[in-house]
Amino acid sequence: MLRFETAGESHGECLVATLTGLPAGIPVSVEFIDRQLWRRQQGYGRGGRMKIESDHVQIVSGVRHSQTIGSPVALIIDNRDWKNWTGILPVEAKDAEPGKSKPVQRPRPGHADLAGALKYNFPEARYILERASARETTARVALGAFAKLLLREFGIEILSHVIGVGPVRLQRAAAWDEIAALNERDEVLLNCVDPEAEARMKEAVDHAYRTGDTVGGIFEVVAHGLPPGLGSHIAWDTRLDGRLAQAIVSIQAVKGVEVGFAEEGAMSYGSAVQDTIRYDKSAREFERGSNRAGGLEGGITNGQDVVVRGFLKPISTLRRPLESVDLPTREPALAAYERSDVAVIPAAGVIGEAMVALVLAQAFLEKFGGDSLGETRRNFDGYIAQVKQF
Repeated sequence: MLRFETAGESHGECLVATLTGLPAGIPVSVEFIDRQLWRRQQGYGRGGRMKIESDHVQIVSGVRHSQTIGSPVALIIDNRDWKNWTGILPVEAKDAEPGKSKPVQRPRPGHADLAGALKYNFPEARYILERASARETTARVALGAFAKLLLREFGIEILSHVIGVGPVRLQRAAAWDEIAALNERDEVLLNCVDPEAEARMKEAVDHAYRTGDTVGGIFEVVAHGLPPGLGSHIAWDTRLDGRLAQAIVSIQAVKGVEVGFAEEGAMSYGSAVQDTIRYDKSAREFERGSNRAGGLEGGITNGQDVVVRGFLKPISTLRRPLESVDLPTREPALAAYERSDVAVIPAAGVIGEAMVALVLAQAFLEKFGGDSLGETRRNFDGYIAQVKQF
């Protein structure tokens, strides 16, 4: 069983993460992991925190001589902003600096502030903010890079692009080659494959910035090169579409998910939605006339690209704050403001990639097993030969 955990607070010393269950022998590139962390920090509309942090992974367990060794992977990512918070959020009370506390007493609508304070019986929401913050996803992206490194050994790649920002929507499908080329760039605007649509997306972000507002959007994650047969129809919690949906909605500010063309399909007749089946005798493989199902049928991969979209609400922290309540007095007040972003859709796509990679890697190892990469490869090759002989 591949499983992971993250720990750390937004303004704490560091982020910590563990990943257990990877086979031994997977080649590991710190440069590749850091590239994923860099991609998460990019995009038009990001806030001041991205000017402080320059994320770099420190692997402290599970990798030696650039290969996994079968033991749990443990990693650390330092928070450079910690130097500004050492006296505000110390581990021991004796180390606190008098007069430097920064309580969050006016909860932000849409954030975890009030719900978390009520749940944990805190008089204010600082501790809730620290863990609920999307800074935590930095660790997820690093772990997702390990899952990507496993999957790419079997020809599977996972990338994302942006198809909507606020009211602006990409009006055409994106080819895999376009998405791959887009994600090779060293300059990221809004990570949309269509320059004209991206320019209109930028205008939506500019409008939000000028008015003290924020803007959400839609990102699409595509997993390319998957074999048929990952996941299962036999139980509710083995269905891969459900597992992917939960993974995407677990990302901070994501409020909805779509597998394939779910919304369009719901408004259409069945004859226009189902992906027709053909057989290529020369290649000895089944083909589909389209991919409206998003690569999943009955909770099982069908060999096509898996396509999952995340619907990201606008960030809850507004420079023009909304109505709230002052917790000590219970009097009306404007919500608190913490340094924040205007738009984070490209970054959310990279986080989505990580979550999809982790879920697919888990399903991949459930299917093929193996304590070493060589054993996993033998199992995989045998299965692919079986599929070809079907």
